[in-house]
Amino acid sequence: MPYISVRGVEHYYEWMKKSSQPNSKPVMVFIHGWAGSFRYWRGIADSLSDRFDCLLYDLRGFGRSRGRPTLAQASEMLAKSDSSDSFEKVNEAIEELNYELEEYARDLAVLLENLEIQHVYVHAHSMGSSVGALFINLYPQWVEKAILSCTGIFEYDEKAFVAFHKFGGYVVKFRPTWLVKIPLVDRMFMARFLHRSIAKQERVAFLEDFVQADYEAALGTIFTSVSKIQAEVMPQAFANLTVSTLLISGEYDKIIPAEMGRLAAGLNEILEFVVIPDTGHFPMLEDAATYLKTVENFLS
Repeated sequence: MPYISVRGVEHYYEWMKKSSQPNSKPVMVFIHGWAGSFRYWRGIADSLSDRFDCLLYDLRGFGRSRGRPTLAQASEMLAKSDSSDSFEKVNEAIEELNYELEEYARDLAVLLENLEIQHVYVHAHSMGSSVGALFINLYPQWVEKAILSCTGIFEYDEKAFVAFHKFGGYVVKFRPTWLVKIPLVDRMFMARFLHRSIAKQERVAFLEDFVQADYEAALGTIFTSVSKIQAEVMPQAFANLTVSTLLISGEYDKIIPAEMGRLAAGLNEILEFVVIPDTGHFPMLEDAATYLKTVENFLS
């Protein structure tokens, strides 16, 4: 299986391309949302692989990518490697790996550097769209265009945020592996995210990814993605984008309502905004045909 070390953490990635020639097409990198994996991007990536070499990867602590290593694990890795790095240097690198979304944007930069990729199209979803927007502002010279789905800006509400974090902590803590074996749990788990039904294998895959996500990463990103800091940072991030960017929302998205995307698009004239009718938080799965047509219109 293809793994690559990114800032001392093994990241899983895959290519979807329809040419064996290296660098034959522009690269489109896909970024998934909270507690998911790149798996739900496969259908869209396959459809776009006639025009792009599609790079799909799992964020640190999610999918098949590892979580942040402990000092003991880092020491063991260092002992097995041929690296001349000192333990102190490795320790410093690990301490930098927090769960701020900007650090996930830096992870992506290192991933692309390690794969020797200098220019990309960014295609992201939900929490991944926040990572994508931050990445674009940090490294605008690397990005040709961007599609950011199910994202937006929100106002800080202390009581609501505290309640959300408390509930999220319970959800992350109670994730027994046997959960995926209970009939209909996948349907109940995905009900809040969807307006239209999706294939059973997709629902089961989401549940599996949620159950297997690294505890610290899952909990840490709940606190960093829905926070006072993010409520202040993301409006500025959208306002500062200098790369042609399409924002896509699902009409009936309960997680990140379309109005949040509309507000974000209003901050910057370079941003285009489209609502996919009759879809929820996963328009790329609920109505793949309309989603693809929207993306292709933007890219052309």
